[in-house]
Order: sequence, then structure tokens, then C-alpha cells
Amino acid sequence: MIKMDTLKSEIKDIIKECYPQIKELNPAQKAVVDSGFVEDTTNYIIAIPTASGKTLLGVMAALNTILNGGKVVYAVPLISIQNEKVKEFKKFEKFDINVGKHPSSSDLAVMVFESFDAITRFSWNTLREIDLLIVDEFHMIGEYSRGPTIECAITRSRILNPGMRIIALSATLQNMPELSSWLDAHVVEHDYRPVPLYKDVLTTEEMETKNKNDVILRVLNTSIKESSQILVFVSTRRFTESLANYIAGKIKRKIPADKKKAFREVAEKILDVPKKRGSLPTAVCLKLAECVESGIAFHHAGLFDKQKEIIEEEFREGNLYMITATPSLMYGVNLPSKNVVIRDYTRWTSQGPQPIPVFDYEQMSGRAGRPGYDTEGYSYLIAKSVDEAYNLKDHYVYGEIETTHSKLIENKDAVYKQIITQIASTLARNPQDILEFFGSTFYGFQMSNNEYLSAFSADSMEYEINQALEFLIQNGILQTTPEGIKTTEFGMLIAKSNYAVKTAVRLREFAKMDGEIDIHKLIYEISKTPDMPMISFKGRKSKEPVRERLNKEGVFIVDIGNSEATAATLIEWMNERNEYEIENAFNVYAASTRRSSYEASLLVKFFKRICEVLGVYSGLNSLDVLSARLYYGVKDDIVPMVVSIKRLGRKRARALVNAFGADLKSVTKEELVKIDGIGPKTAEAIMNRYKSN
Repeated sequence: MIKMDTLKSEIKDIIKECYPQIKELNPAQKAVVDSGFVEDTTNYIIAIPTASGKTLLGVMAALNTILNGGKVVYAVPLISIQNEKVKEFKKFEKFDINVGKHPSSSDLAVMVFESFDAITRFSWNTLREIDLLIVDEFHMIGEYSRGPTIECAITRSRILNPGMRIIALSATLQNMPELSSWLDAHVVEHDYRPVPLYKDVLTTEEMETKNKNDVILRVLNTSIKESSQILVFVSTRRFTESLANYIAGKIKRKIPADKKKAFREVAEKILDVPKKRGSLPTAVCLKLAECVESGIAFHHAGLFDKQKEIIEEEFREGNLYMITATPSLMYGVNLPSKNVVIRDYTRWTSQGPQPIPVFDYEQMSGRAGRPGYDTEGYSYLIAKSVDEAYNLKDHYVYGEIETTHSKLIENKDAVYKQIITQIASTLARNPQDILEFFGSTFYGFQMSNNEYLSAFSADSMEYEINQALEFLIQNGILQTTPEGIKTTEFGMLIAKSNYAVKTAVRLREFAKMDGEIDIHKLIYEISKTPDMPMISFKGRKSKEPVRERLNKEGVFIVDIGNSEATAATLIEWMNERNEYEIENAFNVYAASTRRSSYEASLLVKFFKRICEVLGVYSGLNSLDVLSARLYYGVKDDIVPMVVSIKRLGRKRARALVNAFGADLKSVTKEELVKIDGIGPKTAEAIMNRYKSN
């Protein structure tokens, strides 16, 4: 039982039931609870190391608020974290606490930053019902894409619901006093880690090996002897695969029979994923399964989501020796390991290869050491020479993390979106109102409190806002009226969406073109927008098949990149090609196809609304069909069938049409169940659909 006098007995009872593994609070948690933060009503920033139990602290404050009749939002940066937290918090429902993804139907709502931001824009009644906002991974406020979203959502919340309490859960940041002043928050910092972390730099020179991969092999061999695991970070998808393949080849003959059996079972699960989706395993699936048979997995965005889940789950269960991953794994799901190796400390950017920030090094290193499993964690950087190792140690192991800066003004689309939001929601009517809002953001706070920039901050901000206003007015998103600046109908459509302004402007320009809507050219335009998840090429093989596929549909392109690969993939997908066929045709990571096609189907609906706003009505019905074709991955003829019969899917729908034609009115239940995959329930649904017409 948690022996903390300051906690209410009801909170202790819930924690005891839902977290039976926690017998007492660790020193970091005790320090936070002893500060009085659970019962306090002021804002707090809790900064303690990774795996030190930040979530439990958030839970205590959330339970206290809910037991007092309040509502709580737990905001997270990624959908993977949202799903993990919802699953974890669902245990509270036995205590009559509703857990969900929206505060209108939950006492405790786990929301991604973008969804919470949407509430602050237009659902003010809902926003004002929220008593406590917990921001997880608060350090992401300094990240380029999601940082401005949560920064502005917090700013707007404090204006519209000043009584709402904010608790930020964060890694330790360099400029905590600055962040706490902006947030008007108490800070509780602690350096306790339940599992001590040791950091070092290993060199190929000292280990007398030819390359970095052999250093990793040495770490893995030691790890296997100790029955521990290893997580390796590399810079690209291709490197995750080549490293996993190299290591698997080196150890496959040394694996004990019992382990070999366990690894084979995991490999079978990996191969089952595409089969259940009506596709043969792709080359990437086969490569992954082959590596997994030796206990080595790679993990990146080009895999099926279910495969990534299997890898994470089996690694936690101890059924894999090692995962090679891209840096995206440093955020998101809880996946610690005794040993973490950071092989690549550079990342490819638009400015060429750049060293990773010290902050990212700390986040990756923080994955080392599993509470409850390991007594210590080890993080290793790899260098070629002793000189390089000395520099890396100085910069990363002993260096200080970077100051967290707001990226709001750097992210032009975020500036556009926030200006549109302020005007659409009637919080601003003129440039002065907008200036005041931006002045209240963390960006505004940093500018006005910087001894070197404060003299220029007002002029600089005014210039940026005026430039943005000019762009928005020129593009028909805002308009000036005698009552002030207002959003146009097009602007209101953008404000109520989560799409980038650049996406809306690009699609509007396409909608204004004369003539019938060419669906293949529209797919290409959608694939060029920043909101489209890209399907990327796997390697340097010829890109001509993509060019030829697009040419066939009248889309003529000079340069072929991932946008073109995405467009060609979507065209093949809605012509009922599966992931295996698409990967073979274009040499792309086809496992991402379903996610991309789902987003493309939503973007088609958004394009349709843009057409309606512009008064372009010709061919709108074809857009509904196109959206359904992308969503289900089907040709025109079976759209009515897959749309009207729940969970039928394209494979079974095509089998039905091949057997009986498009009209199933006269088909009997007995005939239907003879089709592969059609059970009595599905047959009943088909009968009901066709008998009622």
C-alpha cells in the first residue's frame, strides 16, 4: 500500500487496485507529492527522468479532480501514446470514472494535441467544463510540427478558461524558469531514476573491429549472455533493415532450440498480418520475418501497424533479442530495454546531414533500463576513432541539453492557422487583437523577455503577422470589412479542419481549373499536400514504373519522388491491387498504403467541400465515389456493396461479384456461405441489404 498521508484514501484505493505492482512511491514521486501538488489548484511543471513514474503523478491529480466532480483532459503528442494511455486508464472505469477520447463523454479524456486544440477553437462550452489539463511530453513545445499546436492551445485555454489548472509532465529542460514564468507554474524537478543509467561511447578502433555494426554485435552477444535486450537507433528505414539483416545473419547459428521456437512463432505472427488483409507477404515482411527468426526485428513507418504492435509486444515479453529502429521510437510507446545503442548521431535534413540535438540523445538514452526488470541501464554511442569518441563524450554524455525555443513563427503554416482560428472564433477582429494573442504565447513571452531581442520584438512580431495577413487576404481566406477582419467561407472551412493552409490553397487552385474533375490528377494533387502521409521508395531501383503508371492516367511528371510514388500507389490500390503487388510494381514501402488511402479518402471529402464553397458543382458525385474507392480500395462496380454491407471488405465483395454478378437479390443464404470468408452473419447482412431493395 502506498504510505502517503497527503493522498485521499479513495485515490490510494484506486491506485492499489489499478497499479498493484506499485508498493510505494519512489523518491521523485514522493518529492512531487510532498510539494502538495495533488491538492493544490495552481499550475505545475513536473520534470523527472524517463521511466520515473510521471504518468502516476498525473493520474493522482486527475483522480483528485474527478473525485471532486471535475473533468480532466490528458493531452499527448501521438496517437500511439493516446491508445496506450486509454488502455491503461480504462481500469478506472470499475470506479465509475468514464475514460475516453473526448471530454463531452468522459470524466478523463485522453486527447492528441491536435484534438485538444480543436476544442479550444470552437467548442468553448466543452473547454470551459475542463477543470484540469495534463500535458504529457510537455518538452515537445519546442518541436517544429506539434510544438506550436500545443503552445497555442494552452494560450487560448488560459484566455477562455482561466480557472482551468494545467499540469505539464516533462523531461528536464534547460530553460525551466522561462517556461514556468510563462505558464505561471510551480516547478518540481528531481533526478531520481528507478534504474541507474550509465552512458558511454564505444569505438571501432578500441574494439579492433571494421565497422560500427560489429560493435553492436559485441554488445548484443554480451546482452544475450545476461538474458537482457538491446534497442538500436539508426537514422533511416533502410539502415534499420540492413543492420537487422547483418546481425541476424551473424547469430542465427548460435540460437538455442527453445529460443528458435519462440522466435519462429513471432515470425509467423508477422507473416499473418498481410495474409489477414488479403495480401501475400511483401518483400519487407519476408525480410522482417527472416530477421525475427533470429530474434532480431526492425521497426519503422514502412511496416504494417499491426506488425509494429507485435514487435513491441513481443519485445516487452522478452521474445526478441534486439530491435533496430528509427529515432521516432524515442517518443511514443513505452519500450525500454537494458541496453540502448545510438549508432547514428546524425540525421538527414534539408540542410544535409546534421548532428542530433543533445535533447534527442537524452530521450533515446532514457529508454535504457526497464523498471521492474533491470537493475541498471546502459546507453552507448558509437564512434570510429578515439578522437571522435572524445568529442562525442564531451558534446553528448557531458553536454547540456539545448534551450527550448518556441517554433511558432518558424512554422509559417502554424502562424496562418492560428490567425485564421483567432478571427474565425471572433477572438480577434483586427491586427492588434492578433498581436495580443501572439504576445501571450510562449513565443511572445520569449521575445519580450529576451534582453537582446525585446527592443525589436513588437516590430518583429508585427511584421510577421502583417505578412501572414497579406497572404491570407490575397488567397481569399480572410477579408477586410467595416466591422474588422473576418474569415471568408473558405477560411471558415480551413478553421474547422485540421488541414494545413497550404493543403487548402493547393486544392482550391485545382478546383478552380476549368473542365471536368480528373480523378487521377486530383489524386496527384492530394499526394503533393503536406497532410498526405507519404509512401516512400525502398531503395535506388528505377522509378520508371511510377512514371509510366502516372503517364498512363494522363499525369505527366519530370521528377519522380515520394509524392509520385504515393499517387501511383493510391491509383493501384483503388484498382484492387494489394500491398504485395504494389510493392513489387513500384519498389515502395507498400504496408503504409491503407493509412495513406484512408487519409486520401478524407482529403477528397475536404476537396468536395472546397468545391461547394467555390460554387463548383459539376462532377461532385464522382468525388463521393472516389472517396469510397480510396477508403475501401475498390473499383467503381463494387462501391455500393462495400459501403452498404458493414465489414464486408473488398476481397469478399469481389468474390461475390465474380460468383453471382452485381445483383444478389436472388442468391440464397446457402449459396452465399459457400464463398470463402462469408459466414452466416455476413450472409444475413447481405440478404437484408438486397431483400430490402
